[in-house]
Amino acid sequence: MGAVTAPIDLACVIHCHSTFSDGTGTVPEIAAAGARAGADAVLLTDHDSLEAKRRGHERWHGRVLMCVGEEVSPRGGNHYLAFGLDEEVRHTGLTSGQIVSAVAEAGGFGFLAHPFSRGSERFRRGGIPWDDLDCGGYTGIELWSFVTDGAEAVETVADLVRFIASPERIVDGPPTRNLERWDDLLSRRPVVAIGGVDAHQLGLRVAGRVPLRLMAYHRSFRRLRTHVLLDRPPRGDAGRDRDALYAALRAGRCYLAMDSLADARGFAFWGQLGAARVQMGAEAQAHGARLRVRTPVPAALTLLRDGEPIARVHGDRMDHDVERAGVHRVEAALHRHGRLRRWIVSNPLYLR
Repeated sequence: MGAVTAPIDLACVIHCHSTFSDGTGTVPEIAAAGARAGADAVLLTDHDSLEAKRRGHERWHGRVLMCVGEEVSPRGGNHYLAFGLDEEVRHTGLTSGQIVSAVAEAGGFGFLAHPFSRGSERFRRGGIPWDDLDCGGYTGIELWSFVTDGAEAVETVADLVRFIASPERIVDGPPTRNLERWDDLLSRRPVVAIGGVDAHQLGLRVAGRVPLRLMAYHRSFRRLRTHVLLDRPPRGDAGRDRDALYAALRAGRCYLAMDSLADARGFAFWGQLGAARVQMGAEAQAHGARLRVRTPVPAALTLLRDGEPIARVHGDRMDHDVERAGVHRVEAALHRHGRLRRWIVSNPLYLR
């Protein structure tokens, strides 16, 4: 049997805002920040706007592919990261389920934005959550919303300053409650997880520049990324490359990684059934399956079934013979900045 070709791993920045909504950077500036941060693609999601697409910004900007989506943004919650649209979705008066349906009817798909937001007693009361996780029809969820989850977790002004200055020293990974609620959703149906930055580059734009800014785009883009696995390298045709990226996202062929801890490119999690290789996001039979994990550097690896740990090892590989059916996923952690922190969260394999 010939060697299996390794997938093409694209490090993607998802959930980002430009001057077309409430960000302080133009789209070319954001693309340049992506290149500076080593990202392969940026998925722009301005609030209730596809103006960047109308202006011709959905294209390759040097080595960075810019994909333009929309954050459908009702007041107070039920925000939806929608992709594959040509026109904005009018959401006034729509329920959460109706927003999902409206995006689907327009030919798009989407992810619930910061669905587990609950606000902060000190900094933001009420949060911006999703009110009906069982509405169905959505592709997945923003399992980890870096800025929203991080800001809601800090309890003091000093913690907030530390989060802005060096978030990787404050953040240990996606909130445990987010993972628990995702596992609960997975017990009922496939739900793809992504990591979103929610980058705005807070500051004041003056005469075409942002002289004072917090969490600059290039700094944010080095941290939480969603790695999307493609069967073939991008071809330089923006439309086709975007569609290939979207297809992999929808299928769950992706994983979350805190790349500021270590570059996660090279991570792999798959099922082996004889000569057949089952990719992340896919469904397969449990009987006779072996699960395989590879990481680019040694890490604390945990294999979970239905949200419960079933195997642990420290190293750069794990092989596990499946004992019974269930939703299987992997977490990898690294010891950084004085303690163990989640580095990678995979999407599942659904073994029936």
